[in-house]
Amino acid sequence: MLNEGDMAPEVTLTTPDGGALPLSSMRGHILVLYFYPKDDTSGCTKEAQDFSELKAAFEMEGAYILGVSKDPPASKTKFIDKYALRHTLASDTEGAACEAFGTWVEKSMYGRKYMGIDRATFLIDPEGRVVKAWRKVKVPGHADAVLKAVRALKTAEQNTTYQA
Repeated sequence: MLNEGDMAPEVTLTTPDGGALPLSSMRGHILVLYFYPKDDTSGCTKEAQDFSELKAAFEMEGAYILGVSKDPPASKTKFIDKYALRHTLASDTEGAACEAFGTWVEKSMYGRKYMGIDRATFLIDPEGRVVKAWRKVKVPGHADAVLKAVRALKTAEQNTTYQA
């Protein structure tokens, strides 16, 4: 299981247009990486909309938002277009990122066990270290809590810079 303080795994995701997006390409920036179960479902849509609405605030802090599920790239395009989402979504169709971040887990619904993505968010600093991990995320208020954590990280980084 990936813990706070660990380096983020080196994985490559797929953009909606089919391009490769290595997480290492985000180095030098704060990254909010969130995993969600499925495109265009109620909770996942609300979470994506919440992050999308706060995109400008995240960018003011120098943070990128990246949402990930196992849905194929074409599904991402439809999801983005349908809800006018403003942040990046990526596909992990093979599940390598889900495995690396520990979000591919056994779930249970109505007594039936199955494998699925556990809703989770990771705040990754510019050096690629996981600063904060939220697991078993509840959507209401989550994007605001992540933005607050980004601001705290940014303040801590500035204080470290001034002391150096």
